[in-house]
Amino acid sequence: MTDDRALVDYVTAQRWFGSKTRDVVGATVVDAATLRPGDPPLELQLVEIRFDTGTHDTYQMVAEGRLDAIANPDNASELLRQIRQGARLEGREGTFELEPVARGLAGVPESPTSVQLVATEQSNSSVVFDEALILKVFRRLEPGVNPELELLRFLTDHGFEHIAPLAGWYAYAGEPMDVTLGILQRFVPGGIDGWELALDTLGGRSAWFHGELRRLGEVTGDLHTLLGSDSSDPSFAPEQTSAESLGLLMATVDEDIESIFFDLPDDEPALEPLRGRGEEVRERLRLLTSVGGTGRVIRHHGDFHLGQTLHTDDGWVLLDFEGEPARTLPERRRKRSPLRDVAGMLRSFAYVASAGPLLRGVEPPPGWEAVARAEFLDGYQAHVDPSLVPSGASMDKLLQVFELEKAVYELRYELSHRPDWIQIPVAGIVRMLEEEVPV
Repeated sequence: MTDDRALVDYVTAQRWFGSKTRDVVGATVVDAATLRPGDPPLELQLVEIRFDTGTHDTYQMVAEGRLDAIANPDNASELLRQIRQGARLEGREGTFELEPVARGLAGVPESPTSVQLVATEQSNSSVVFDEALILKVFRRLEPGVNPELELLRFLTDHGFEHIAPLAGWYAYAGEPMDVTLGILQRFVPGGIDGWELALDTLGGRSAWFHGELRRLGEVTGDLHTLLGSDSSDPSFAPEQTSAESLGLLMATVDEDIESIFFDLPDDEPALEPLRGRGEEVRERLRLLTSVGGTGRVIRHHGDFHLGQTLHTDDGWVLLDFEGEPARTLPERRRKRSPLRDVAGMLRSFAYVASAGPLLRGVEPPPGWEAVARAEFLDGYQAHVDPSLVPSGASMDKLLQVFELEKAVYELRYELSHRPDWIQIPVAGIVRMLEEEVPV
């Protein structure tokens, strides 16, 4: 391979480049296909970034020469046009396949008049066309089908009303990998981010928002019921929870506990409530393993929290089915208990209660989090297929397991990215240690 030093410098300076602390030793375009001829042509490019450790990552660029050009409205419109046409573009080593979804494109004019790059995005790049469609371009690529494509395709095909329907996608098949490159969805105009709505209503409309959380619980129950409804599709057929799968979950959480709790930074006062309590957290996990019924495992959202929702005049819309970004693609595609999503949303309520004073200068009303949890859970249990989840104390135990898993994940994230927020997962873990174990 011939290294391109200018390409190294360019890619590593982009906001979507995810390994800024690692030493990059080379970069090469390993395959490309032409979207539009020119000098230079507009291309879909797969760029291999190599590190001094001998490993590499692969990134996607929609490029003119060695510069990413997706922000140019004409270029983004060309990519959209070829998705709508179902184009097949041949590269040196494989094929770039672009696929439309008629259901998602119904009623959308073919030529957009307004094209705008979403400026706030970090790890991917998204473009909005006429507030009718949104194209998400995946940047760092992993081999295999992206779970967001799988889940949106399934939910769109089955007519689930609480998503932005899939309108198309594009992918690559060949060397160095088979991989999803991007997805096209209907755009949801006028939606309010669920996280922002929660913070905005802390000061005066909490009762109304709690009622909306019951409806969000109902939508979540409907989501899980649908995701566990098709036994004919091996990728989505529900499966019985085995002792092996539960043991794998416990081992994963136990490993996270060991890697985090026994090497806590010495100079962070917010961590004091957890110092020396790693074994206590492990013991808590062991107490919770005596779960009775565990329900079934299904495909699920995988990174479910208020920030993955929009509140609209027509109800809740669920977003971003990629799964937790810190986990590998095979982990994100694994079937798990739907209660893992439920636990993620419950932890989101804890974040709202703690972030209100930090971000809005507003203390939540007394009992805000407890009411939020109860309303969401009541709505959820009224709508979820009861065969998918356990009941009674077994459900309470399994929820605590997943809440503990999520809080440990949060602690790792905040230590790396938002040290000022460390106290939120710390408080959650401490609370779980002090709660009675359901019997």
